[in-house]
Amino acid sequence: MPAEPITAAQIFERFFAPLYPPDALADLAGARSTDANPAGNPSILAQIDHAAEVFARLAPAAFGAPDLGLDFSDASVHRLGAALTRERRDAWLAPAGGPSGARGSSGASAVSAGGDPPMLVTLVTHGALYVGACVVKNHGGKWQVRRPLWESLVRLESSAGTGDLAIFQWWLKALSDEEIGRGRLVDRYRTHVEVPTFDAERLPIIAAGDRRIPKLAKVRYDTLYKHLRAHLPELRSVGDDFPSAERFEELGFKSMEFALLGGGRMLLMHGATADGVHLLWLDASGFVKSLYYPADSFPSHVVQIEGQKIRVIVPVRGETQMHEMLWWGA
Repeated sequence: MPAEPITAAQIFERFFAPLYPPDALADLAGARSTDANPAGNPSILAQIDHAAEVFARLAPAAFGAPDLGLDFSDASVHRLGAALTRERRDAWLAPAGGPSGARGSSGASAVSAGGDPPMLVTLVTHGALYVGACVVKNHGGKWQVRRPLWESLVRLESSAGTGDLAIFQWWLKALSDEEIGRGRLVDRYRTHVEVPTFDAERLPIIAAGDRRIPKLAKVRYDTLYKHLRAHLPELRSVGDDFPSAERFEELGFKSMEFALLGGGRMLLMHGATADGVHLLWLDASGFVKSLYYPADSFPSHVVQIEGQKIRVIVPVRGETQMHEMLWWGA
C-alpha cells in the first residue's frame, strides 16, 4: 500500500514537538502569542542572526547546491524555495544514520533510536530564521521573539497594514506532500512580503489615470493590439512575457475590460473565459503578472477599484466570492 501523505501537522508532531519545552507544547497558542524577549535583550536577537548566518553558510551543502547563493536577498529566498523538492525532503526526513527517505507508519520517518533528529529539523529551525532575517534586512521587519526561537514571528508594516509573519509555519506547509515542489514558500514570501512592500509609486506613468478605455467585445490577439494602439498608444509594447498568440487564443476571452491603476502607472486587463476570470497587469514595459480565478459563467464577474485596493467578485457554484488585493496585484 502507498505511504500515507505527509502533512505539515505530522512533520511538526513527529519531528519538532519533542524539542519543545513542555509548557510551550502544552499551550502552543499561548507560546506563539507571548513575547519571549520583553526586555529587548540584544543577545537574543544576536542568537537569531547567528542561526540565520549558519544556515546561509551550511545550507548549500545540505541542498547539494553550492551555487544556492544565500546572500540575504529577496532573490535568495526565491532560489531557496525552488530548491525544496520532494527528493531532497525525503532524504532529509531520514533519521541521522538511517536510509534516505525511510518513512514510519504515519507517512513520515521517525527520530532514530539514539534520538538524533533528521537533517530536516536543523534545516527548518535555521531556515525559518534565515527567511525572517531577509524580511528584517530588506523590508524593515521587526522580530517578535518566541520560544523556541524558530517560532519567532516577523512583524511587517506595509501598504497592506501590519502583519506578523509565522515563517516557521510557512516551512512546514511547504514541505508537506500537499505543497512540496510547488514553490509555495516563494509564493508566501511574494504575497506577504514583496507585494505589500513594493514601491509602486516609483513606476513611470503610462497615461493619465482618469482615461477611460472602452471594453473590447470581440477579443482576438490582433484586435487587442489594435485596441491598445487606438486607446493607449503610450503603451509601446505588451512585453516579451505576454501570453503568446496561440496561448491567448486558447484562453478564449468572451470580452476584455481595461482600467488604469495607481494614477496611470499600470494597466489592468480582465475578462471572463469559459472556465473563469483572468486578470493581467502591464506597466510601461509591458506584461508584469496575471491571476486566474475559477468562476461560473453567470453572472458576470465584477472588478472594483477603491483607493489602494482592488476587489474581484466572482460567482462560484452559485455563491459569491470576493478577492481583495493591492492595485499592483497579488
